[in-house]
Amino acid sequence: GGIDLAMLVIAADEGVMPQTVEHLDILSLLGVQGGLVVLTKAELVDDDWLELVRGQALELTEGTFLEGAPILSVSAVNGQGIPELRDALYRLVQEAREKSALAPFRPIDRVFSVDGFGTVVTGTLTEGAVQVGDAVELVPSGLQSRVRTLQVHGESVDAAYAGQRAALNLTNLQKSEIRRGDAAVRPGSARSSRMLDVRLRCL
Repeated sequence: GGIDLAMLVIAADEGVMPQTVEHLDILSLLGVQGGLVVLTKAELVDDDWLELVRGQALELTEGTFLEGAPILSVSAVNGQGIPELRDALYRLVQEAREKSALAPFRPIDRVFSVDGFGTVVTGTLTEGAVQVGDAVELVPSGLQSRVRTLQVHGESVDAAYAGQRAALNLTNLQKSEIRRGDAAVRPGSARSSRMLDVRLRCL
């Protein structure tokens, strides 16, 4: 949920490998919408071989979210293509679609207690935002709480936003009342269900 862009890396001296195909499949299943392809170790091959690997990359990405994406050749040894890669990444970030800020939904992947603070939950905000003082409902249990303090990557903040990994210190809840896989949401914004919509794709 926190991934907006992907850089598919292919070693120029090896070309497309089975793991490259798996990586692209995984990124596609995760719903990543943008990115680019990078051919690394360009200093190890001649121009003809580099064009062959570029052709492999074009064929691999056809029909995927990376179809038509930039394919850049780089070398960490001599610096070839690094400035162009930096510029391309900057452009992609500028064009990245913002996540919804309307309906915070936050899967919980860790629960623990901190002396003097109480119960803390961590996870990645898949959408929305959360602020210190916000009311929180745990789904599916329906338990209510409030955000006492908030951290992003170990730094105390007043708010966290979609795409960020955060830790929420929740009031009036015991560690035993929360399970990994619960979600912390704005009260009344989500309901638990026994039904599931599935889209199956055979890789």
